[in-house]
Amino acid sequence: MSKLIINKLKYILFSKHRKGFGIHSPFIYDLITLVFNDKTDKVAYPKIDLLRNKLLKSNEIISVTDYGAGSKLFKSSERKISEITEYSSVKKKYGELLYRISEFYKPKTILELGTSLGLSCSYLSLGSPNAKVVTIEGCPQISNIAQNTFYLLGIKNITLVNGKFDEILPLSFFDLHSLDLVFFDGNHTKQATLNYFEQCVKYSNNDSIFIFDDIHWTSDMEQAWNEIKKNKNVTSTVDIYQFGIVFLKKQLKKQDFIIRY
Repeated sequence: MSKLIINKLKYILFSKHRKGFGIHSPFIYDLITLVFNDKTDKVAYPKIDLLRNKLLKSNEIISVTDYGAGSKLFKSSERKISEITEYSSVKKKYGELLYRISEFYKPKTILELGTSLGLSCSYLSLGSPNAKVVTIEGCPQISNIAQNTFYLLGIKNITLVNGKFDEILPLSFFDLHSLDLVFFDGNHTKQATLNYFEQCVKYSNNDSIFIFDDIHWTSDMEQAWNEIKKNKNVTSTVDIYQFGIVFLKKQLKKQDFIIRY
């Protein structure tokens, strides 16, 4: 049995509080009941769905430059856009959650590490259309597609920067000054994830939210996630298997939740 399947089974076994019952933290209770369980139809959802379906039908082949941990699925750098959309882009369920988190907490600044085809950033941006958004993507050809995604959705508050995270990330801090929401979705290695977290936390504030994708993807990522949970700046964390959500709010009690989502 693969490590990934074992991790999923462990999550199913230990996750709970799907409806918020038994949660004694009002802040986390609101997250579950008002954000996780918000079933409202949002205007942005069908717009992104249409574009996602268009990408899923594209047989265009591009050359992918990958500076991170690489792909477990793809052995070649030549990939169809449809395959990248299906296997590497944020899934609808979690993209819509990103939208609701952005809409509910109303971040003024958003940083994304790993743009991919632009779907996740679109959810974040449309959830908080007045935010200043910076997203970084290492691959030039993927960056071009993401830029077109933003154009087709009419999004004007996103600055997409193509380049290596290590080179671009410090410049983003000067541009954003303070980080209200950060989505970490690139270079899925332990040390890189921890390095980016340590850099970003210096520009955080009491209301900052950090969201980490694929926290159970590899043992490397699980180790990174466990170290992040122990960080002195972190108060409450929420593990929903796909995402690890980190809160830095000093008023919160130090707690780690595994929530069924």
